[in-house]
Amino acid sequence: MPDVHRTVDAAWKLESAKIVASLTRMVRDVGLAEELAQDALVAALEQWPVSGVPDNPGAWLTTTAKRRALDHLRRSQRLERKQEQLAHELGQRQDRQQGPDARPDDEPDDVLRLVFLSCHPVLPTEARAALTLRLLGGLTAEEIARAFLVTETVITQRVAGAKRTLAEERVPFELPDGDHLAERLSSVLEVIYLIFNEGYSATSGDDLMRPGLCLEALRLGRLLAELAPREPEVHGLVALMEIQASRAAARTGPSGEPVPLHEQNRGRWDQLLIRRGFTAMLRARGCLVDGESDGAPGPYTLQAAIAVCHAQARSAQDTDWAQIASLYEALARVLPTPIVRLNRAVAVGMAHGPEAGLDLIDTLLTDPVLRDYHLLPSVRGDLLARLGRDDEARVEFRRAASLARNAAERAFLERRADELGAAAPAGPLLGLAADEFLGRDDLDAATSRSYGQTLRRLRRTLGDQQPLSSLTADQVTRVFTTAWGGAAAATWNRHRSAVRSFGAWASLDDLTAGLDRRTGTGSAVRPLGPAQLDAVWSLPDLPLREETLWLLLHESAAGVTAVLALNVEDLDLDDRRARARAGSGAGSGAGSGVGSRSRSRDTWVSWRSGTARLLPRLLAGRTRGPVFLSDRRPGPARTPEASDLCPDTGRRRLSYERAEYLFKQATRPLDPARDGYTLRRLKPAPRDR
Repeated sequence: MPDVHRTVDAAWKLESAKIVASLTRMVRDVGLAEELAQDALVAALEQWPVSGVPDNPGAWLTTTAKRRALDHLRRSQRLERKQEQLAHELGQRQDRQQGPDARPDDEPDDVLRLVFLSCHPVLPTEARAALTLRLLGGLTAEEIARAFLVTETVITQRVAGAKRTLAEERVPFELPDGDHLAERLSSVLEVIYLIFNEGYSATSGDDLMRPGLCLEALRLGRLLAELAPREPEVHGLVALMEIQASRAAARTGPSGEPVPLHEQNRGRWDQLLIRRGFTAMLRARGCLVDGESDGAPGPYTLQAAIAVCHAQARSAQDTDWAQIASLYEALARVLPTPIVRLNRAVAVGMAHGPEAGLDLIDTLLTDPVLRDYHLLPSVRGDLLARLGRDDEARVEFRRAASLARNAAERAFLERRADELGAAAPAGPLLGLAADEFLGRDDLDAATSRSYGQTLRRLRRTLGDQQPLSSLTADQVTRVFTTAWGGAAAATWNRHRSAVRSFGAWASLDDLTAGLDRRTGTGSAVRPLGPAQLDAVWSLPDLPLREETLWLLLHESAAGVTAVLALNVEDLDLDDRRARARAGSGAGSGAGSGVGSRSRSRDTWVSWRSGTARLLPRLLAGRTRGPVFLSDRRPGPARTPEASDLCPDTGRRRLSYERAEYLFKQATRPLDPARDGYTLRRLKPAPRDR
């Protein structure tokens, strides 16, 4: 029985993409196609242990799935002519598909169509990756969830949401035409490389690598290279992944710690994968010469060329860093992303000295994309250490460790800092001083939360180990420009005031000398339009709390502070309204508590059917306390007022800042500016109320 199950599993992983693709062409619905394919898989699990494994398992699965598809078409009374055509086609093919040498309905274009469908830009990036692994990799939701360190429910929701979106948007099951092929192909390559990178350098968890994801990405890349043999970027990506995967055995030490590229034992590099990478690179170059393109290499081909330079060097000392720096310069012209510019700085630092690399790194310090990217301070620390500036390097390595979400990388960075020796006495450090400042008895809870938000950003950007005596106005200005450069005047001034208070308390020079106070523009908030709202409501994996809050804000047209201040005992679910106590709130910009403000006059917040449907589920039987609760219980040092605590769960009221942050993060992919929307934009325009 276990042998049969293993055979079924192997056949499914090999053939599922072809089967689902073929069925999608028949029924024109990828969700239904996968269900029918799964039915065939279940039939195999039921029948093969009794009847034995057929000579051609793939053909058996394909034929069974197609019969079920025809049954479905007949039952639904659709496409009568198509039924006859498909039935005739199935009858003709059935005989040749039963033999041991038969191939199950070889339709490579169908699989290629499925690749483009599962990676369609209409889907969020996470949904594309999950759907691609599901349909083309043949992985179960449990396997995908384990690879990405999320729950099986999350993956199931992502896949279901992706199928629903494809159906609602009526995305056709076809290959894009010439004008759109390059754009769509870049999306496909992006998804495959995303899967590979998550396996090659895991963003979170305890292990540095997740080999299963690397193998799946390589399999998908090789499949795509067979289906699109004339596309140079496809071969470039395959070459890049093959060569990077060849270093897997040498990338970690005995305890799972990362081993930098220049310290790796090159004898442990997989020469077979390197040769496959070189072959793929030759194919990419051949496509550039013989193809219809202008002959200029794309970003994946350029990155593969860089990987080839590393693979050709017999030792780290033999690496042609000047050539690599030149290739990165070309890559930066084609793909001018902050990550590419960071990697270019590394190459320049190796080719032309650490001072040259550090000059390039320092131009990236105000880039918002790299604000919390742990490799920026890590690279900067390495360059500083090479220059003998150990104290500065130690601060950078500590900050990089605090930003790293992967346990193996975090431990490695901490060790790099420790290797530089103990820090010379330099007085108070930024982290400890900030904790002491926020822990004062003369700060009320609201002010402490507001100041804490500002100082968290300062500490995250500069590092807890930054000596307080070395903190300058220029550094603070850089933090403000990066974090709040586009913020409203009120937000900017609030953070500026917090830094001024902290600097005065610590007896430092004016830390806001480079920060002018802003005056409000008075411009009205522009409500989200119908299309934007539809996109918000269609976001996948939307938590119940956020969905309820956003709907209530939209349906009620009430202020964010008033809605967050609602208590369960103020709700009238039957009349769809609630008493909003004037002056109360969950922080009009500072997360202030309900009990700390006056309640001189009351107004009413009312809502419609959408909120009415969700509220009872959100309350889950609670009869008192705040309607909207935070995710965690407050720590002992941050006890809020009783009116801001839920007596049943012990959790505190959701603050304005946290609610705003979550909405911005969720809507960042929907915002052309990539900043994310503000909650106030959920308020409908006057004509829509």
